[in-house]
Amino acid sequence: MCDELRLLGLIRGVGPLDKAAMSAARRRQGELAKPPGSLGRLEDLSVQLAGITGKVVNDPAKKALLVFCADNGVVEEGVSVAPQSVTAAQTLNLVRYRTGASVLARRFGVELTVCDVGVNARLQDSRVVSRKIAYGTKDIARGPAMERADALRAILAGADTAAEAIENGAGVVGIGEMGIGNTTTSSAVLAALTGKSVHAVSGRGGGLTDEGYARKLAVIEKALALNRPDPADPVDVLSKVGGFDLCAMTGAFLMAASRRVPAVIDGLISAVAALCAVRLCPEAAGYLIPSHASTEPGYRAAMDELGLEPLFDLHMRLGEGSGCPIAMMILDAASAVMGDMATFQEAGIDDKYLEPVREMEAGK
Repeated sequence: MCDELRLLGLIRGVGPLDKAAMSAARRRQGELAKPPGSLGRLEDLSVQLAGITGKVVNDPAKKALLVFCADNGVVEEGVSVAPQSVTAAQTLNLVRYRTGASVLARRFGVELTVCDVGVNARLQDSRVVSRKIAYGTKDIARGPAMERADALRAILAGADTAAEAIENGAGVVGIGEMGIGNTTTSSAVLAALTGKSVHAVSGRGGGLTDEGYARKLAVIEKALALNRPDPADPVDVLSKVGGFDLCAMTGAFLMAASRRVPAVIDGLISAVAALCAVRLCPEAAGYLIPSHASTEPGYRAAMDELGLEPLFDLHMRLGEGSGCPIAMMILDAASAVMGDMATFQEAGIDDKYLEPVREMEAGK
C-alpha cells in the first residue's frame, strides 16, 4: 500500500474521546468520599483516561517507553556541544540501562523499546530495534533533511513500533528520543508550524555558548528560508527541516490515538512531534498527556499550540523520554483514586453538607 494512503488510513482511524464514559467518570468522581475537586488534576486525568479507553475505571498496568534514535546532518553546522557519536553511544547505553530515561523506566517497571530509525552507525546490539531509514538526515542548512518518501517511511516506522508495544499489552506509551542536533530540527519544525520567531522557540540545547547559540539561530533561519516548508503540510515540514526521530515519534503518537491508548509527551522534541501529530489529526490531541515542563523555550510554545499543561516541573531538560516514567506513576495515582476510593454511600457518610460546595463548583 502507498505510504501516503497508509498514513491517511492511520489518521482516519483516530476517533473522538468517549463522551459518555467521561460523563460517567465525572459522576463517579462526584460520588467519591472527598470534597468536589479536591484531588485536582488526578480527577481530570481519570476523566481523560475514561474518554480514551471508554472505561470509567482504568488500570494501565503494563507501560511502555518508546525511544526513537536518529542523527541529524545539521550538526555539521556546529549547532551542538556534543559530537554526533554520542547518539550511537547513548542508544546503546539506553538498552544497557545506563541513561537517565532507562534507569527511571526500570525503577518504575516501564518496558523500554529503543528503536534506531536513523543513527549514523552500525549498532551491534540485538536489543536495539532496527527500523533504520538512513544513516542520518542531510544538513537542513544546505537543503531538505530528507525526501518526503523517507519522512513517510519514518512516520510509519514509529507507528509500527507503537502498534507492537500495544499489541504486547501496553496500556500507556511514552514517546522519547535520542539524537544529537535534534533541538535544532525541533525548533525549526516548531517555527515552521507556528509562525513564531526562531528566537522565541529555540534554546541552548545541551548548553551552547553565546556564540554557539547565535550560530544555531542563524542556521535555523537559513534552513527555513532555503527549504520553505509548508506549515499546512506537516509531512512537508518534517521532510524539509525535521529528523527521522521526529517523524517516528509523530507516527507513534498517531498510532496510540488510533488504538485508544494514552500517549505521554516528554520534553521539547516529544512535544513538537505531538504537535505534528495533532496538525495531521486534530482528534489525536485528546489522547496526549504531557509529563514535565521542559526548560527549553520552544516547549511552552508547543504546549500553548496543543492547549496542554505539563503535570509537573522538575526543571528537567534531558530528553530521552525521561519524564514519561514519572508521569506514568501519576497516571497510576489517578487510576487508583477512581478505582479504589470509597463513595460517600460506601463510607457511610451523608454528603448533603457538600451541596453548597457542589453548586459553587458547578458555577465556576
